[in-house]
Amino acid sequence: MTTGAITPKLLTLAWPLVLGNLLQTFYNLADMFWVGRVSGDAVAAVSLMFPLSWMFISTAMGITAATIALVSQHIGAGNPQQANQVVAQSALLTTVVGSLLAAIGFVFREPLLRLIGAQDQVFVEALAYIEVIFLSLPLIFLFFAFRAALQGAGDTKTAMWLMVFSAGLNVVLDPFFILGWGPVPELGTQGAAVATFIARGVAVVAGIYILLRGGYGVELNVRELWPDWEIQHKLIAIGYPATIDGWARSFAAVVMAGLVAQFSVAAIAAYGIGVRLMSVSWTVSGAVGQATATGVGQNLGANTPSRASEVVWKATAATMAILFAAAGLVVAFPAAAIGIFIDDPEVIAEGVVFLRIIAPFWAFFGGVMVIQGGFRGAGVTKVAMVLSLLSRWIFRIPVALVLAFGWAYTIPTTGLIVGGLEWGVRGLWWAYAVGALLSFVVAVVWFQRGTWVGGVVDSEHPTEPTAN
Repeated sequence: MTTGAITPKLLTLAWPLVLGNLLQTFYNLADMFWVGRVSGDAVAAVSLMFPLSWMFISTAMGITAATIALVSQHIGAGNPQQANQVVAQSALLTTVVGSLLAAIGFVFREPLLRLIGAQDQVFVEALAYIEVIFLSLPLIFLFFAFRAALQGAGDTKTAMWLMVFSAGLNVVLDPFFILGWGPVPELGTQGAAVATFIARGVAVVAGIYILLRGGYGVELNVRELWPDWEIQHKLIAIGYPATIDGWARSFAAVVMAGLVAQFSVAAIAAYGIGVRLMSVSWTVSGAVGQATATGVGQNLGANTPSRASEVVWKATAATMAILFAAAGLVVAFPAAAIGIFIDDPEVIAEGVVFLRIIAPFWAFFGGVMVIQGGFRGAGVTKVAMVLSLLSRWIFRIPVALVLAFGWAYTIPTTGLIVGGLEWGVRGLWWAYAVGALLSFVVAVVWFQRGTWVGGVVDSEHPTEPTAN
């Protein structure tokens, strides 16, 4: 990413990440499909586990955001040995953290389930599922470390192909373990977790072999799997804001869902469908943001910050152009988009309103995610975290309360009272739009300040004289 045309290289990095993100979602969809053949209680049990699972995944993503930043900057700086040391320390840290969370979760599994509201048969099904999922946490954490290490080196395809194989294996194993096909006993929800455990395990073993063998930009050296406290401190210091970022997003999604639940069943259904349509744009934007992180990290390591900035702006412009085009189609044919999922006229009518308000702002959601990727690649993960907190907890949820429910508040030091508009559920849709636009403006201004150009590693390259 430090030489040549930027746009085609970004595309080469991004498309495997898009597919990898979609396959990550496919794991959950496959489990839900086959669990649905067991019982409604089984489906409810697996559904209850999603917020808890996302908390663990957010923790893994936080640690590995630091891995991407450090590895990419060392690669750009021409320090492959230091990059390999980061890979080893990341593998060590993710294994320890994953194992620790697995042990704590397993010990307190029953109180955790009661805390999130599991009861009766749902509790039984959820317990059987979560016991195996906790055992698989170290594997999940290790795979994220493997993917981040290769991504930092500029290789996104290898991890993608492993995800293709792992997701395919999970789909094949699910009916055997869930429904008891062939000689395998019927395990119900526990079978879904067992299939996931095996599929993840195979992917992790293959990933470790690839890193040990080398030849993919980085290499895992067993002799370096001893704590290097300086690197560990960097991984934690850079990684924890990304973890908080993921937690904040998860909690905000729960709060918004709770606000929507105050209105009609049609509104709830329309919201669920609309968010799934929006998630496609998030998948694309998130992948481009990850590719942008690699480009920024490598160019900061090479002391070419102006090229790093160019990576961000080109990635942002391309992503926003794609999302504007997609939104145009959705706004032009909103009923058809909602009708793919349901034929209820009332839900379709509410969904049309949702899409016509929010879809034109998809590009701003995407722009923020790409710029956040630029900050993460620079190792400035606290700024990316603050942007997420502003977007959801300052610009979205409070605005939703004012617009939808007529809440009023007093502006500090002025005594001025701002009253709510009581727009009902449409106020919630407009809160999404307002939050996207305002957070995009803040992200652009913050990035243009150039406070991120220092990077987090020492470089062997001369400083670019035209750096911002």
